[in-house]
Amino acid sequence: MTEQTKKLTKSAAVRGGWIVVIIIALAAAVGQSFGRFSFGVLLPAVRDDLGITNTLAGILGATNVGAYLLGTLIVAWATSRYRLISVLRTGLVLATLGLLIAGATKGAWVLALGLFIAGIGGAFLWIPAPVIAADAMPAKRRPVAVALMSSGIGLGVVFVSVLSGDLRAAQGDSAWSSVYQIQFAIGMVLLVLTLLMVRHQQAAPSGGSGLGGFAALQRMPGWLPLLVAYSAFGFMYLLVMGFLTTRLEDDNGWSTDDASLAFSLMGCAMIFGGPLLTALAQRLGVRRTLALAFGLWPLLVLVVLSGFPALTLSACFGLGLLFAAVPTLVTLFVVQNTTAEDYGPSFAAATLSFGIAQTIAPPIGGFIADQSGTFFYVFLLSGAVSLIGMVASLGLPQTSAQ
Repeated sequence: MTEQTKKLTKSAAVRGGWIVVIIIALAAAVGQSFGRFSFGVLLPAVRDDLGITNTLAGILGATNVGAYLLGTLIVAWATSRYRLISVLRTGLVLATLGLLIAGATKGAWVLALGLFIAGIGGAFLWIPAPVIAADAMPAKRRPVAVALMSSGIGLGVVFVSVLSGDLRAAQGDSAWSSVYQIQFAIGMVLLVLTLLMVRHQQAAPSGGSGLGGFAALQRMPGWLPLLVAYSAFGFMYLLVMGFLTTRLEDDNGWSTDDASLAFSLMGCAMIFGGPLLTALAQRLGVRRTLALAFGLWPLLVLVVLSGFPALTLSACFGLGLLFAAVPTLVTLFVVQNTTAEDYGPSFAAATLSFGIAQTIAPPIGGFIADQSGTFFYVFLLSGAVSLIGMVASLGLPQTSAQ
């Protein structure tokens, strides 16, 4: 084989790798943006169209979150016995099936079933996605491949927001089922592309990951500070994401449209946050970049608390960058510091802790707001917890800075 032929072969392999990465990033959007985050955008329409109470609407949302937690436990077991590509394909099938059920019903409990299946599918899909995408690329481009997973999710969030707004304006509250139907169609396209084009070389796993994957996680250097940092992020980000529009409308007197603009800016920023801070991590290392991200969070939160429109919108964009970047950096650390056999169970265990933290954050934030009559202290708590994440990040081993 001539030198020219080798270069052409290498170039073709890189192009093929980028195609695989893009497919997986869009598949991640199906599992996360469509199967999980879209319900928050559609919740008012679902509630009003079905004529259900806020309590029942909350139960529907909790069904999805609970299924995601259950899914992480199952994935910890599955990835220690089955190849990652099989787990990813199963997740995409389940997420797409959940979207089909959600879009085909006008009943609350059938919708709950769809959200439950989509939640499990999201965990099955998300956990193996970063490492499969990374392995499709040459070593020097793998961090970027991991970062593009969060970009796919951010793109999906923006798409859902725009689609929901347009359809609700045209069809009214009943448009929520049409949104799920369109998401299902996109999911089917990504499922076909994934089955045809995404491959992954991995030896058959042999078990030994322990309960919830924690035995595998404990074989990773720096597992404890990483677990603390990721749990802190799960708690702190939902205190802001979950109550941002309510804080701006209730405490600062913003209009609904202006508060929605702030949230949309966060979604747009998510597209760029992962790649930008991953590029920074290639210079500073994962350890210092992760600590920097946690350190910037409380500063931006304080700007949001000011309520000044221009400053607040800019800070919301910055928070969106960090919201995408922190889990990307955590994922990159796990990819860099585990074997192919340990990656799935290790990341599942970390994700389980993260999921528990994000589940308990909204009730705590709501309680504080009810007791104090303001969301001011809720946002202060988010900033304080981010400092815990910063300290934990600085406790990661130096070898993680690659």
